[in-house]
Amino acid sequence: QVQLVESGGGLVQAGGSLRLSCAASGSISDISNMAWYRQAPGKQRELVASIPTGGMINYADSVKGRFTISRDNAKNTVYLQMNSLKPEDTAVYSCSARIRSTRLFWDDYWGQGTQVTVSS
Repeated sequence: QVQLVESGGGLVQAGGSLRLSCAASGSISDISNMAWYRQAPGKQRELVASIPTGGMINYADSVKGRFTISRDNAKNTVYLQMNSLKPEDTAVYSCSARIRSTRLFWDDYWGQGTQVTVSS
C-alpha cells in the first residue's frame, strides 16, 4: 500500500508565502516523477510544477519565478515553496508521484489535496 500525505496549506494574504510538503510512504521501491497540481473552483485541474528524478524541472507559466519545487529522495518527499502569492493562486493543491511498489509495478498516486487560500 502506497500513500501520499500533503501538509502546509492554509490562508495567507496576497504577497505572502507558503510551503507545501507531500510525503510518500508505504511499500515503495522507487519514485520517478513527482508533481504538484491545483484546481480552483469551476476550473480544470492544472499542472503547477513537476520534478523528475533527473532532468528538467517544469513550471506553469503562471508560477514561474514565484514557486519552487524540490524533492528529498531520502525522505520520499516533494515540496512546493510558494512566494509572492496572488489571489488567483487560491485552489486545492494536490501532489502526484509515479511510484514503483515493492511488487515492482509502476503506478500514479495522488494525495488528498490541501487548500490554499490567498486573500487580497
